[in-house]
Amino acid sequence: MPMRSARAALLALLSIALTGALAGSRGHDAAAAETREVNVYSYRQPYLIDPLFKKFTEETGIKVNVIYAEKGLIERMAAEGRNSPADVLLTTDVGNLTQAKDADIGQSPNSKELEEEIPAAYRDKEGMWWGLTRRARVVYASKDRVKQDQITYEELADPKWRGKICIRSGQHVYNVALIASMIAAHGEEKTEEWLKGVKANLARKSAGDDRMQVKGVYSGECDLAIGNTYYMGAMLKNEKEPVQKEWANSVNMLFPNTNDRGTHVNLSGAVLAKNAPHREDGVKLMEFLASDEGQEMYADVNNEYPVKEGVPWSPLVQSWGSFKSDPISLNEVAALRKKASELVDKVGFDDGPSS
Repeated sequence: MPMRSARAALLALLSIALTGALAGSRGHDAAAAETREVNVYSYRQPYLIDPLFKKFTEETGIKVNVIYAEKGLIERMAAEGRNSPADVLLTTDVGNLTQAKDADIGQSPNSKELEEEIPAAYRDKEGMWWGLTRRARVVYASKDRVKQDQITYEELADPKWRGKICIRSGQHVYNVALIASMIAAHGEEKTEEWLKGVKANLARKSAGDDRMQVKGVYSGECDLAIGNTYYMGAMLKNEKEPVQKEWANSVNMLFPNTNDRGTHVNLSGAVLAKNAPHREDGVKLMEFLASDEGQEMYADVNNEYPVKEGVPWSPLVQSWGSFKSDPISLNEVAALRKKASELVDKVGFDDGPSS
């Protein structure tokens, strides 16, 4: 065989081999991409987050595995330590987010994208937790018996509401955060007096969740109920128990202090796990949830408000009207939670109104 022909044949063989190697490499990369995954421990119910995870997988190819529980996930992650499969923790309330930080189960994502998307008031100053949606702590007022369309948290201690207020346990994380915000606004001493006044105005001993307080207004047991905004959406959309729609339609939603310091808001949020085995993809998921698309979807599905400015509210949430939110950093609220909890016990709030 002539030298030139032999060289051409050798080059052809090398080309075939290289093409095969590249094809094999691409196949290996594709297989690796197909197996990319992120593990989420979630306190949020699956139906509230599944639509977002499906969208995330469609856009990135990263599979999302979810373990859901009503309680104990933070303790579980702490016990699992370095062997924990968790990449991201999803939870609600700044109290739970702070608990995760205190348990040392998280780490900072070091993501410029998250820092740009999420306002400083709604994320841990050290990056250990990140707010994803907001909910306001509002007053549900009877349409039949309450004619005013404005109210303040301070007014809830006014004797004119004696025997007319329903609220869940003062030690529930939602109320502890509200009381902590009152301490931030007025100091511990004045907040204690306020809490005594609210206690005196209770219609009954605290019981049930926020929906049960609205039911109390519907039944005539009380005129005012304290609850989170998203419960209104949950009741209006409840097809399994359509009577809850009647509860919701019996009240007006009043945003306290919207004409002065603003209405108290709380969060749902995320923590990047300290020992995340898929750290990069965990960060990608958090960044997706903080994006315009993720924010709109997450807030819509949960009847909540985006944390990112400029993202449109869902039509249902818009129908509740606009409001001014208290600009206080939730880092400050979190720092006052212990004092707030102590005040609840000190005044015997959960014992119910004085006889």
